[in-house]
This record gives sequence, C-alpha cells and structure tokens, in this order.
Amino acid sequence: MARVIPVILSGGTGTRLWPVSRQSFPKQFLRIAGDRTMLQDAAARGRDGALFGPLTVIANVEHRFAIAEQLREIGIDDPHIILEPFGRNTAPAVAVAALAVAESDPDALILVMPSDHVIADTAAFHAAVATGAAAAAGGAMVLFGIPPTRPETGYGYIRPGAPLAGHPEIRAVDAFVEKPNAEKAKAYLDAGHLWNSGIFLLPVRGVIEALREFAPAVLDAARAALAAAQKDLDFMRLDADAFAASPSISIDYAVMEKTPRAAVLPGDFGWSDAGTWSSLWSIAPRDGDGNVVVGDVVAFNTRNSYIRSEGPVVGTIGLDGVVVVATGDAVLVAARTADQDVSRLVELLKRNGTEAATLSPWVHRPWGFYQSVHSGERFQVKRITVNPGARLSLQKHRYRAEHWVVVNGTARVTRDDEILTVRENESVFLPLGCVHRLENPGDTPLNLIEVQSGSYLGEDDIIRIEDDFAR
Repeated sequence: MARVIPVILSGGTGTRLWPVSRQSFPKQFLRIAGDRTMLQDAAARGRDGALFGPLTVIANVEHRFAIAEQLREIGIDDPHIILEPFGRNTAPAVAVAALAVAESDPDALILVMPSDHVIADTAAFHAAVATGAAAAAGGAMVLFGIPPTRPETGYGYIRPGAPLAGHPEIRAVDAFVEKPNAEKAKAYLDAGHLWNSGIFLLPVRGVIEALREFAPAVLDAARAALAAAQKDLDFMRLDADAFAASPSISIDYAVMEKTPRAAVLPGDFGWSDAGTWSSLWSIAPRDGDGNVVVGDVVAFNTRNSYIRSEGPVVGTIGLDGVVVVATGDAVLVAARTADQDVSRLVELLKRNGTEAATLSPWVHRPWGFYQSVHSGERFQVKRITVNPGARLSLQKHRYRAEHWVVVNGTARVTRDDEILTVRENESVFLPLGCVHRLENPGDTPLNLIEVQSGSYLGEDDIIRIEDDFAR
C-alpha cells in the first residue's frame, strides 16, 4: 500500500467558540473536548506507524511555537511544520503539502485533516483510512462523508452516486450541496446524503495534476512559495510574496467539485467539527437535567444547556436551552439554537474595537506564556510561566522597570553583570535599561508575578540582544 502522510491544517480565526477561542489562540489549541487539545488529538490519530508516515502541519506563522510545544508534549518531536505568512484557505495549503511530500515520495497519499475536529472512535477512523487508501492509490480523490444523525443546517452535504469499480464501500460523488435551510436538511437526511467532513485522502500525483488543470494559479503560487521558503529553527517559512499571489479558495471549490475522480467514503467514527457550543453540548456527557457543566458552575432549575466557566463562579436560574460561557475577560450568553451567530457577534465586537474579540488574556510564547492580571496608569501586573529548561531572550527596556516575585520554582536571573538565583517567595528588581534574562533551570514550571512600572508598557518595548528563537 502507498505511504499515507498525515497532513494537519491548523489555521482558523477562532470565532465560533468565542470567548474561549480567539484569533490569537483558536480552538485547536484548547482542551475543550477532552484531556488533550484538539491539535494533539488530531496528531495522535496520525501516529499509527503501520499506517502513517511522518506528520506534516500547515500552520499560521503566529502559532508556530504553540504548535511545536503541544506536539512535543505528546512525544512528537520532529514534525514537518510549514508556516503560512497569512491564510489563503485550504486549496493553497493542500497544494503546499502535496508539493512538499512529492519531493520525497511522489507516489504517497496525503490524509488532509483539520486540526479542530473531534473523532470519538480512532480505530474506526483508521479502518476507514485503510479502506480509502486502496481507492486513492488508484487515483480516486477520497472524501470522508459522515452519515447524518440530525437535519443539520451548519454543514455542507454530499450526494453519493454509484459505487466505484472494485471498491463497493466507496461511492462516486454525484454532487456537493451547500449548507441547507432546515426543510432541505430534513430532505437531505431522508435521501441518504452525507455530511462533508472536510477530511480528504488524496494521491499526491493526482492532486497536483488536478490543481494544474483546475486551479493553476494556486499550484503556481504554492510551488513558488515553497521554492523560496526559508528555514527558521525547526520550521519552514513559505515566501510571503509568492504565497500572496495565490487565490484564496477552498480545496472543495478548487478541485473536488470539478474533478471526475471525486469519491466519498461513508465513515461512522464519531465525527464532529466541534464548531459551535451547541455541537459540544451534543457530544459531551450531560447530567440528569440535560446540562453540560464545565468549571465553577452552579445550575439551579436549568435544563438542556451548556454552561462553562474558565474563571469566575457562574450561577444560572430558570434557563432552558442556553449557552453561557465565561472567561476572565468576557461572557457569552446565547440561545443554544442561535450559536451559529457567534461569529457575527465577534465581528461586531471587532468593529467596536474590543480587544477581547481577537486577543486571548493568555499570551503564548515559545518559552511558556504570560497573562495580564491588572493594569492602570504607569503600571501593569502579569503572571508569567516559564517551561522547564526554557529561557527568555536577553533583553532590555527603554521605558519600564520590572519587579519579579517567584511564586513557585526557581529562577536564574541575569541582571547586567550579575547572575542571581531567585527562589520561591523571593524577588528581584530590574531597573529601567538594565540588560536582563529570565531562565528556568528546573524540571518543573516556573511561575512568577511581574510588576511593570514606567511611562510606556507595550510589548514592543523589548530590545532583544540574544534570542534562542530567532525573533
């Protein structure tokens, strides 16, 4: 059997699961549907050595360190991470992946998976991939279709046609159908249509040829962007000017709706795109009142609702069929049947200049993360967590001084010509203009509180002298 290379597409704007998911840190990096993040679950599904080759990830450049760290956490230390300078939808990403894989194995298949879906039955998914691989090796462009469980208006549908010769489980695609209204969704369910999962199994040679025929501008831009790509630590950065020449178009529109080789394999492996709070409500265990409750929540006389707190205590009374999601800086309250409009709400917040529309209070860096706790005139308080063995850049500031208080762990601090060891319940002062660095020499996370004071406290007031991450 041809080699199957798992390819994870990790982009997205992070709007549909706001306020937990944000543009700066979208849902695939969150533990929303289990103990691992969605990205980690997607990567773990591609770790069967008997079935899959090495992992490739096509990702937004802003998320590169979060991706690398999350993959490292589950033991994937050598993924091929290709960085897009900006989003151009899925067709350019698939083109880049196919061209990159073709350099080493033009006869391979690529399994293209979104990073933010839920698959409950991994064994059934692997079995479906093995079934689809035989047809894809023969040239079929295989899409996994999901037998509907309800008349869903939020998904696209596929009308299956005749079985493929030699592959009775797989059907030719008769038509792709856009997201329907409720009446059409019921008709599609009755007619045996399938949900479009957005998961593809494609022959590398075949998809490159199809792009050449149906979307040559996409293929040309991807080839040029890859040819001029630059190595950046463990990442590959696509050339921005070349990539910008690509149309922004999905692989569905660019290829799958045009090629006569499109085929669909029905797959019943517990799939959900986890794209709305109501979809998470539908797949999560519910209590006796039909509620999904996550975090510090008290639901009194409340039914059929999804209630989640990422910080403050949330209490509900007398509600039915609602979504309530609270974070440290935002609260969403919606009818469960109306949560398809969360993206529209986020757009309104953006127009109003609300930072919480796009920016997460947790800012992830290659060495760990920080969280803004409080700010006022000429001061700001942050919580900082540094991963074991990691260190920040050697740097200085023009406009602010800093005071670090170690909460737990041990810090190694460079302050001009001094090297200081700062332990739990100890602190160190860094005067304005001093050259400094923070390191965690231990094997557990280092947590500290940083108090900044000065005339300007923006993140761009950092003059890096040395940096492990080439920023």
